[in-house]
Amino acid sequence: MGEFMAGWFKFDEEIRSSVKVLAGDGLEPTSTATTVRYKDGAPVTSDGPFAETKEQLGGYYLIDVENLDEAIKVAGTIPNLPMGGSVEVRPVQVFEQ
Repeated sequence: MGEFMAGWFKFDEEIRSSVKVLAGDGLEPTSTATTVRYKDGAPVTSDGPFAETKEQLGGYYLIDVENLDEAIKVAGTIPNLPMGGSVEVRPVQVFEQ
């Protein structure tokens, strides 16, 4: 685990020095999740993740780049990719008022 995390610490340092990182955090495992739903006019909570799945979100980076190509280039350097991991790249939705 030490070598795995060393790769992440190195990546984190590199990404923060190369692009504008607006936010980024690791997330606790899905076993720590609480799901909130609305039932009979009130919020109801349940232990566990929103959906049962083999994949889970381990963390996120919110970066400010010029375009999708730049975002994909950054995503391609994520340390868990060579180990069979995946990265989802999405733009932030901007709402006009």
